[in-house]
Amino acid sequence: MNIADYTYELPADRIAQRPLGVRDASRLLLLRDDLITDHIFSDLDKLIPEGSLLVFNDTRVVRARLMFAKPNGVSIEIFCLEPASPSRDLQLAFQQQSECRWICLVGNSKKWKNGALIKSLDEKGGLLKAERKASLGDGCFEIEFSWTPSSFSFSEILTVAGQVPLPPYIIRDSDDEDVRRYQTVYAQHEGSVAAPTAGLHFTKDLLERLRSRHCREEKVTLHVGLGTFKPLSVDDIREHVMHSESITVKLSTLRNLRDSLEGLVIAVGTTSARTLESLYWLGVKAIRNPGSEINKVNQWDPYETDSSSLPPAKESLDALISYLEKLGLNEFDGSTSLIIVPGYTFRFTNALITNFHMPKSTLLLLIAAFVGDQWKNAYSHALAKGYRFLSYGDACMFLQK
Repeated sequence: MNIADYTYELPADRIAQRPLGVRDASRLLLLRDDLITDHIFSDLDKLIPEGSLLVFNDTRVVRARLMFAKPNGVSIEIFCLEPASPSRDLQLAFQQQSECRWICLVGNSKKWKNGALIKSLDEKGGLLKAERKASLGDGCFEIEFSWTPSSFSFSEILTVAGQVPLPPYIIRDSDDEDVRRYQTVYAQHEGSVAAPTAGLHFTKDLLERLRSRHCREEKVTLHVGLGTFKPLSVDDIREHVMHSESITVKLSTLRNLRDSLEGLVIAVGTTSARTLESLYWLGVKAIRNPGSEINKVNQWDPYETDSSSLPPAKESLDALISYLEKLGLNEFDGSTSLIIVPGYTFRFTNALITNFHMPKSTLLLLIAAFVGDQWKNAYSHALAKGYRFLSYGDACMFLQK
């Protein structure tokens, strides 16, 4: 693979800086049977077959961006990435009271060598304190947070003190509109520092119209990390280190997915697609390593696994379902760092709804893996027709069936 083959010219004025007034008023490019057509997202219910299964990522974006000011007026930005202690489990970390430690990106870190940063939380004397504890490289640090009132959870602290973590290509500060719009209408589980942006186009009304056409929904949870914005800075894809993200999938979802494999399974977003495909490789592990604990899909698992006797999709799902049933678990909790590049064979996903992605990104590689070189035609068409790109931009749908 030559990474240079997966780039294109993206003018700055084509990067959407704000959402449209109505979520489903965005444009929708449809690529089906080598034919590109233009639509409005609100027409989605008329474009997909009745009885399709749509798989959504129901993660919820947290206000992970904290701004502090030193006594001399210098601004320091702390971007919370993942918990370090006393628990690395996201949900437990958000419930932590009094103090906790997180792995964070620190902006303007050279101006903060030592000492605590203090931020006022309210007019009643509530305070948030941040202290550097360790440098982890690549701009990351372990930061200890402590606060008063100590009865507040860290989730409440972020809600009060944090800002919406807009992606770096949106060149403005977040505002009240982003609190609502940089979040899907079905978001439920806190943990992401970036939105699963394909889902931003859905409204409650559109979801109801899809249900009226007997389209079914399943939810998976993948907490999106900042690594989703990490550009490919290497020429050889084998040198790229993929970020690991936590995933949760209910046992009932696995069963419904198994019963839907003969129909159209639509992944809403690249995060949903990566989660679905990770399930296949978890099932492979269950088949090939019976009795072993299964908790993670590694970056190169599909490419390093002997492909001569890979199980069918249904057999893999059956194995993962049996694994959970034997342990008496109602859901799978683990992580994935799966990278999907051209040459990958999709097992569960045969349709994909997504936004337009950055040049030379792992997200664009996933699109190229799904539709081949036709991604170039789709992106050229979108640029020529004035589509808006990236997180707050327009959408596209690729159908394989």
